[in-house]
Amino acid sequence: MRLFNPWEMGQDQTKQQIEKGLHLYQSNQTEKALRVWMRVLEKSADPAGRFRVLGCLITAHAEMGRYKDMLKFAVVQIDTARELEDPDFLTESYLNLARSNEKLCEFQKTISYCKTCLNMQGTTVSMQLNGQVSLSMGNAFLGLSIFQKALECFEKALRYAHNNDDKMLECRVCCSLGNFYTQIKDYEKALFFPCKAAELVNDYGKGWSLKYRAMSQYHMAVAYRKLGRLADAMDCCEESMKIALQHGDRPLQALCLLCFADIHRSRRDVQTAFPRYDSSMSIMTEIGNRLGLVQVLLGVTKCWMIQKELDKLGLLKLHCLCERIYRTREQQQELRDHVVKFHECVEEMELYCGMCGESIGEKNNQLQALPCSHFFHLKCLQTNGTRGCPNCRRLSVKPGYV
Repeated sequence: MRLFNPWEMGQDQTKQQIEKGLHLYQSNQTEKALRVWMRVLEKSADPAGRFRVLGCLITAHAEMGRYKDMLKFAVVQIDTARELEDPDFLTESYLNLARSNEKLCEFQKTISYCKTCLNMQGTTVSMQLNGQVSLSMGNAFLGLSIFQKALECFEKALRYAHNNDDKMLECRVCCSLGNFYTQIKDYEKALFFPCKAAELVNDYGKGWSLKYRAMSQYHMAVAYRKLGRLADAMDCCEESMKIALQHGDRPLQALCLLCFADIHRSRRDVQTAFPRYDSSMSIMTEIGNRLGLVQVLLGVTKCWMIQKELDKLGLLKLHCLCERIYRTREQQQELRDHVVKFHECVEEMELYCGMCGESIGEKNNQLQALPCSHFFHLKCLQTNGTRGCPNCRRLSVKPGYV
């Protein structure tokens, strides 16, 4: 028999606290909202209330770019749904698990969880989620560059949106279609779909979150840049960035910074573009958006091509970052290629410690220069000492002498 705990929240109190958190969240008091919801999660005795508050936490962490936390709460929500033994709750929780993996660029897992959702025999509520499931699956196929299946999923999601008169879903699908046509370089369609999304926001979005407007403006900015309409691109990107900053939307901030950098690169203003790429890369790394990191690296490389001179240290960083990306994705051939190129750069620039052989400039380390201006790790000099410079000794050995 379960004992009554006077500190537990009942069903009504749970509902009140969830609504309080939502009010705080909509007022941009995100951290306060999170504290309220976490307290509900700890104290509530109502499983359905716990399920709902986990949904709030998943959404909030997604918009803040805390994708690992988003995934953690999605896993807890699965357990809560199983406890409730309700197919609608289970479908929704698997959808959140799919979305979490989509944000972390784990696209195969996203597709697997989406298929699980679609195979469930739920009620009308579950059927209404199928449009969102199809959208998430389409985004995953697009991330894997499987274009035909991606388009098939987006069209299916659009049919669900029309059949259910779900304008929010239609808006999101239009933005994804804009991204799709950008990648296959049909820039007229890449502009048409986010413009359609912006129309939906204007016509139906009075009570919607501003993130829908920000999302449509960002995708319009990308398409405008591709079409060479740089002033329009800048205007749309600035509006999107303004909303992203107001709402603490870190993922959208990273994308806007990338778009700003691309616009400056299109204007051949690479000195203004580089700091934007750096800022975007910092956020992309922070939130774990590996696909975004690749896009940043491509932009940086194109800047170097415009300059017609390769910054060797920048090239070193490029190979280092590519190595990390391919190691995470377990793409062994690409990984080996960049490891070899990284070490070739290190050798050419003599950016290695002549004592331990490790590279210099890859991570923060204390260094010490000798009178000859060769430098080493300080800890290596302190540990091993030196009788003259090992690099100079190595350079003095001439081929052909024994």
